[in-house]
Amino acid sequence: MQSPHPVLNDRARGWLRFLWDKATTPDDWSATGEPRAWWDRSSTAPMCAFPRFDLSESTYALLMMADQTPAWREVYGRITDELCQRHTTHWAAIDWLTQIGTDPDRARYPEAWYEMLIPEHVRGEYDVPGWTANGIAPWGLQPDPIGSDGNLFFRGFFNLVLSIHKYVSGDNRWEQPFKVAGYNDQLFDWSHHRIAEFMHDQWAERPEGPHCENTKIWPYCLSAAGLGLQLYDAVSGKRTHNVYDNWLEYARDNYMAVSDKGALEWFTIYYDPILGHHHTRGAASGLSVSFYMLPQNREFASFLYEAAINRLGWNNPRAPIAVAPDPRIMLIGLAMARELGDHTTASRLGTYAEKSFEPLFFGTDEERFGWWFGLGEDWPRGQLSALMMMNEVGDAGAWSRPFSAPNLNKFHEPTVSGVDFPTFGIDQAWNDVASGVLHIGTYAATASMSGRETSFDVANLSNTDQVAVLCDGQKFERFSVTGSDTIRLETDVGRHRFQIFAGYRAERVQSKRDAATGTPRIDRPKQVVTEDVVAQAFNPVPMASGCPCCVAL
Repeated sequence: MQSPHPVLNDRARGWLRFLWDKATTPDDWSATGEPRAWWDRSSTAPMCAFPRFDLSESTYALLMMADQTPAWREVYGRITDELCQRHTTHWAAIDWLTQIGTDPDRARYPEAWYEMLIPEHVRGEYDVPGWTANGIAPWGLQPDPIGSDGNLFFRGFFNLVLSIHKYVSGDNRWEQPFKVAGYNDQLFDWSHHRIAEFMHDQWAERPEGPHCENTKIWPYCLSAAGLGLQLYDAVSGKRTHNVYDNWLEYARDNYMAVSDKGALEWFTIYYDPILGHHHTRGAASGLSVSFYMLPQNREFASFLYEAAINRLGWNNPRAPIAVAPDPRIMLIGLAMARELGDHTTASRLGTYAEKSFEPLFFGTDEERFGWWFGLGEDWPRGQLSALMMMNEVGDAGAWSRPFSAPNLNKFHEPTVSGVDFPTFGIDQAWNDVASGVLHIGTYAATASMSGRETSFDVANLSNTDQVAVLCDGQKFERFSVTGSDTIRLETDVGRHRFQIFAGYRAERVQSKRDAATGTPRIDRPKQVVTEDVVAQAFNPVPMASGCPCCVAL
């Protein structure tokens, strides 16, 4: 029988393995080095063709996967920590540190860039989006990529990555001071708290929003920055997100037009306050913004999404699929359709993606997974694959839930650790707090290591003397008490289903604020192991015919 609790599928496990390789394989992002070729610096040129967008977008499916296996978080914490480290480097901020002054190629852009991205009356005399133009008036050269008037997208996405790391790991290391690479190899001291505070204070002074490239303000990047502040508030107990709520009111009045019949007519792609120009597009242009807006304001985001889908006809089964020249817009449309439960659009775009975006297992024993998009490259295209991976994890609401209803109880519940990943993997780690049972699913993350002896720990147990364990429906005794609240299980590398009868029962509750510090606080429910719970562990457990991997949990 299928488990009622979340299980990561084959593609999610393959993508996790590939991200582990990317994140934990050393490479040099300094001014004298270069990222490995598997970091995507090509997608959606000229705006996103920088490797830092691979860093940030790679965290989205990880965030969702961590919420699917909340009792096992160490692998997500390690990967996101490595992504945070790369985001402090020269290559993360390479555009701000090398694109100084106006673009010398502004008169030689591809015609498509002029048509889509540059105001008609200044073509040939205006920097394309993606050229940051550090040093131009009115601010001059600013060496710090975080503490600058422009470059909002750099610190906004960085804060989102930092917040995701804190949410999946509980680790506060990035709250301590660290160095960020700046212009001419200067180093600047920042911390997670300082970045969020700087963003809040700067935004509060600029209701229209801070700039990304000098001199462009992007609703897309502002919405990503707001999302990072929303999660930062959840994990730190701060109150910084109000600047985005205020900006939404400004956006309604200034960055869009609605007809007398309530239909979206146009939406601002970017606004140049120096030029006094709103670069706008039609009703489909708010789709990418809606992706980041949804966890923050579902009503507004749904309005933008529906306007785009109606305009593109993706929700019309009788119409052919309107194919965007850049897959990114279709990936965002698919993610939004799944998130909002728009089954028609999700089915149509999902079918197209399966046929056209080249999903493929690869590597030794085909243990890794990604999408190639017909590009003939050596590695899955990082940014696009990361967005597509979101459609393999969770159900409707899985993207919004960590931001709008974050699970902070997980840090007090029974937790799996000490897993020898990527030899040994966990695809299920769920505390059923109604029954007091921790459900754990294991698999061979490296097929060649199948059958080898291994072990893992379960911590946060209140009474280790009375814990009972089943493995594949049978009484399991190969565990020992290793600490006041920890047991160690000895097993082999392979497919197993464990049930840890720990007696942990609790209601899922929203976090409370500590009166003194303002930080999130979860009252740890009392864990009780009774004779009934222990007896429950050794009742006969029905098994699916002939398959020890499909124990009825």
